[in-house]
Amino acid sequence: MDTLTIIAVASIITAGLTTGIGAVGPALGEGRAVANALASLAQQPDAAPTITRTLFVGLAMIESIAIYCFVISIILIFANPFWNHVVSQAAGGR
Repeated sequence: MDTLTIIAVASIITAGLTTGIGAVGPALGEGRAVANALASLAQQPDAAPTITRTLFVGLAMIESIAIYCFVISIILIFANPFWNHVVSQAAGGR
């Protein structure tokens, strides 16, 4: 296999793993956060506005991890800096 093929295969596998792990981790975290928030709401219904506001801020932070993983995957597939470097080196060497 040549260098470009190895970089392409490694990039695709890494992008897939990044998306997969980056989706599973936040999904588990969001589920746990919602379950704990519901348990807190059941115990103290008077604190509902505070618990809800804190829950939404926490969910936004957890979801940002998944978004960052998705962005890294898109960069690896469509704007791969390693691919561009190897192509520029190959063109410069000719």
